[in-house]
Amino acid sequence: MRIDKYLWHTRYFKTRNIASTACKKGQVKINDKVVKSSKEVYPMDKIILRKNQINYELMVLDIPKNRIGAKLVDIYRKDTTPKEAFENEELLKYSKSYYRKKGSGRPTKKDRREIDDYLDDEAE
Repeated sequence: MRIDKYLWHTRYFKTRNIASTACKKGQVKINDKVVKSSKEVYPMDKIILRKNQINYELMVLDIPKNRIGAKLVDIYRKDTTPKEAFENEELLKYSKSYYRKKGSGRPTKKDRREIDDYLDDEAE
């Protein structure tokens, strides 16, 4: 089965088109090699998938015949993603909350001075 089709069948991507685009961008690796969307997947292959700034690590257990329900996904793959990857995502969420709100535009002169004062205080 093609890798883009497998990732769609196992519900990592909403559509096959999105899955094939991820392959084209180099976000999908099979056995540590970047692959095209037409690459065949076999049982016991190791897949590394970068999605939402997380590197998912999967082991292919079996090939599904068609798209399966979310409850049955574990029959066809084993997720070996380390927990640290998900913890890093939580830290990213906290770090983003520090920055300005989206849509608030460029910093004003006053904001710029406050940022500079803050950075000067940290340097000392």
